[in-house]
Amino acid sequence: MPRSHGGVAAASSPITITAKVMRSITLLLCLSCVHLANAYTPQDGDIVFHTSTSSQSAAVQAATGSRYSHMGLVLLRDGRPYVLEAVQPVRYTPLQTWLDRGLQGRYVIKRPAVPLTQASKVRLHAAASTYVGRPYDLTFEWSDQRIYCSELVWKLYRDAAAIELAPLARLASFDLQAPAVRAKLFERYGGNIPLDEPVISPAAIFDSPLLVPVAQR
Repeated sequence: MPRSHGGVAAASSPITITAKVMRSITLLLCLSCVHLANAYTPQDGDIVFHTSTSSQSAAVQAATGSRYSHMGLVLLRDGRPYVLEAVQPVRYTPLQTWLDRGLQGRYVIKRPAVPLTQASKVRLHAAASTYVGRPYDLTFEWSDQRIYCSELVWKLYRDAAAIELAPLARLASFDLQAPAVRAKLFERYGGNIPLDEPVISPAAIFDSPLLVPVAQR
């Protein structure tokens, strides 16, 4: 029999109390997620990450050990947020369209822990305009003629704000043995893989200590 105090019966069992507490915690967590998404105000220079549904996404994830295989840079145009992204070709995509396009609509948005100056934001816009229309770089070369997603963001930050978001790596430093990776390497390079090519991955920028998360889903 449960004890009573002042004629009021105590809770019938610890299991019932635990279930109620867990429901409350779940509700609070859900409300927190909604609040975070609603509180997000896009700023020039924000960096967005998601898991692409493209054919090379699995290879990028396996090679880098990260769930995030695509990224872009938020820029406000006439007051509306867009993502400058390196696809085929480099172009602006409305922010919400970009966020919704990721696997299961999941994403993470980060920005510099030290806010960008207004001058740096102006230079970001100017530098971004020079890349629009350039072809996507399927072979991940460190040149400006063709460009891939993380390379675009890294170079824009370097050129506009003198910030190197993460150290460059060599292609050989990634996990190149996974079946998905080996298949893509053969498709792109045949037997001549440029193992010494400088590379910057979405995972390296995602893990940068210079950035802090501001929204996610």
